[in-house]
Amino acid sequence: MRICVLGSGSKGNATYIESAGAAILIDNGFSGREVEKRLAAIGASGAGLSAILVTHEHGDHVRGVGVLSRKWRLPVFANRETVAAAGELLGRLHDLREISTGTPFTTGDLRVHPFAVSHDAADPMGFVVANGNWRVGYCTDTGTVSRLMRQRLSGCDCLILESNHDPELLRNGPYPPALQQRVRSKTGHLANQTAADFLAELDHAHLQHVCLAHLSAANNRPELALRVAAEVLRRPASDANRPPFLSVAHQDRVGHCFVLSS
Repeated sequence: MRICVLGSGSKGNATYIESAGAAILIDNGFSGREVEKRLAAIGASGAGLSAILVTHEHGDHVRGVGVLSRKWRLPVFANRETVAAAGELLGRLHDLREISTGTPFTTGDLRVHPFAVSHDAADPMGFVVANGNWRVGYCTDTGTVSRLMRQRLSGCDCLILESNHDPELLRNGPYPPALQQRVRSKTGHLANQTAADFLAELDHAHLQHVCLAHLSAANNRPELALRVAAEVLRRPASDANRPPFLSVAHQDRVGHCFVLSS
């Protein structure tokens, strides 16, 4: 499997996952032209996609879903509540495949298990995407970590996890108090240390890659998120298992492309 976060943040989100029998996007908050440019940067194209999965209805995740679905005749997998809440923002779709949170489904050779997260949206989801050999966990836009999230994401070979903000930068930053409270709330976004503590619970000997995503441009810095996460992934000198490769997703360009291999 090949995985690449094409962009992540409040201005647009899209993640590419490719296997032998399918190539999907999780969300598309970019224009059709922009997401095609980013796909081309990793040697992919809209013509090679087989489906789009939608986590929730916020514009930075769905703004470009409709145009891509229509242009390349792509099915869109989303739950009923998300589609209703998105309305015209999601736009007309070539083919809507209604899914239910908690109920697995397949597209090509990929088996997808959607699970509930805690965000201020109608019925937001994360995904575990598997092809029989490898498991990729995608979990952003959540204000808290639940037992269910721990269960679903355990044992993944690759994790894309939110690490949204540094509490001190948020407190002293440009956001008004009401917006700060939204970000800190249980239906907001994860702070760096909370994300790192979650990562520590999910870490295991066969975890190959971790990508920190949905960093706030105003309330975080890549080096801060990476430093906190790296601390929990350290191995003692006596441990033969190397820590997973750790990267950060960017808003203005594609992130590190990673291939899961034995």
